[in-house]
Amino acid sequence: MTVTIYDVAREAGVSMATVSRVVNNNPNVKPQTRKKVFEAIERLGYRPNAVARGLASKKTTTVGVVIPDISNATYAEVARGIEDIANMYHYNIILCNADKKKEKEIRVINTLLEKQVDGLLFMGGTVTEEHIQAFKTSSVPIVLCATADENNTMPAVDIDHEKAAFDAVQMLIDNGHRRIGMISGTLQDPALGYARYHGYKNAMEQAGLPAGDEWVRAGNYRYESGIEAMKYFLSLKERPTAIFSATDEMAIGAIHAIQDEGLRVPDDISVISVDNSRMASMVRPQLTAVAQPMYDIGAVSMRLLTKLMDKESVEQAKFTLPHEIIQRKTVAQLS
Repeated sequence: MTVTIYDVAREAGVSMATVSRVVNNNPNVKPQTRKKVFEAIERLGYRPNAVARGLASKKTTTVGVVIPDISNATYAEVARGIEDIANMYHYNIILCNADKKKEKEIRVINTLLEKQVDGLLFMGGTVTEEHIQAFKTSSVPIVLCATADENNTMPAVDIDHEKAAFDAVQMLIDNGHRRIGMISGTLQDPALGYARYHGYKNAMEQAGLPAGDEWVRAGNYRYESGIEAMKYFLSLKERPTAIFSATDEMAIGAIHAIQDEGLRVPDDISVISVDNSRMASMVRPQLTAVAQPMYDIGAVSMRLLTKLMDKESVEQAKFTLPHEIIQRKTVAQLS
């Protein structure tokens, strides 16, 4: 049978109120009484009912996190930053995978809110009107993590994806490349898709270089789509000398497709990406990439959420964290 607070109180010879004060770390309990209660808890194997405590305090010390793809190393790093700060502020995490599918994201958001979480961190793709409507039904704070809504109305932590892509392509241009193809994400995705595509296009146009549809192939962020996109570029009569990929995973697919054709990276074709996940340094040759501070994005998002949950004064609710290019071995300088 389930051990209750009444059983602990009877075993320790104290009131239920005293047991409650001990469990909730109330300082107004004598050390001797506290010791007696903890001994009773240990003997009986009592575990406080978190749901009941939440109903009484109107706080569950639980935060819901919606993650697009739990198998993606990039999002795993964000989740690590979230978890570390959550632990620091004594919050538990409920992590839900949504597969970047709108219907599933909406369902997961509603499920987490029904479970009375104290706050919500949303890592997803496109923040649609349906998402905004679901967020509006929430009585708890919500922070967008590694994404943003189109109108920039919600608290959010991210990088400048357009500038990150621009800087990556500009590096290729500075190294003498003129025929630069892009493996993009879906253009309906405002961050990984459209913003990074827009950064690529701006860099190319400012340099007076071709950036038409024939130079862009959309992938789905996965390794296999990087292979397929690269096969297209390799089939061109005048193939690119460099590839900019919207993500590391697609970039690695591109590298392997190049190598499968007996060509070399970067001697024959250079490759650069955005993300700088662990895979970037594991592939050979090691991948040059724009580094997103993924751990910091998670940590800053969680810290912002703790302030909103505690109703602290927040002067800034939107944070754009810096990025940097990590130069490795996949970009060659053309003479």
